[in-house]
Amino acid sequence: MAEIEPFNNKDKDLKKVEFTQVDQPGSVGMFGHIKGFWVTFSTIFKKPETIEYPEVKAATAERFHGRHQLNRHPDGLEKCIGCELCAWACPADAIYVEGANNTDEHRMSPGERYGKVYQINYLRCVFCGLCIEACPTRALTMTNEYELADDTRAKLIFEKDDLLGPLRAGMLMPPHPMYPDMDDSNYYRGEVTQAHPSQEIK
Repeated sequence: MAEIEPFNNKDKDLKKVEFTQVDQPGSVGMFGHIKGFWVTFSTIFKKPETIEYPEVKAATAERFHGRHQLNRHPDGLEKCIGCELCAWACPADAIYVEGANNTDEHRMSPGERYGKVYQINYLRCVFCGLCIEACPTRALTMTNEYELADDTRAKLIFEKDDLLGPLRAGMLMPPHPMYPDMDDSNYYRGEVTQAHPSQEIK
């Protein structure tokens, strides 16, 4: 084992740090202090940037990407046809769709199929909007709702009932038949503007 040589004054001289004089500015004076206080005093008269959230919600941009919504046709039938294109377009794999066939006795949407199961996992969703662009029937849109926090992970997986838009005036809750003398193409072109009395199942 090597012996440790004792420290001597020669080593100390070799490790000296060169001293440099630093100029220390003096006091900024009375004018400097007044200038600093003026910055603080001038903000008293400015409008505060804070808002009283959640009593008052901040306005969102016109094209804000918030919570999704599944839309309906004017007669109440669902626009979603269960094609799963939104799920394929999702880069985060946050959407799960399971389609099913429509029948004359159980018609949920125009055409052959409808979305039987529709889930969006907001733990994965990045709100990119690619699912909106992929939807061929404009069934899926994004709202300006941004309050999605919750106390459990399970509550952030939205089911179809959570995403479906409400029934508006004149809409009938499906299942019910399509508008008389109309097919799915008429629905997609926007030619069905209201519910027909014959659609209501009695």
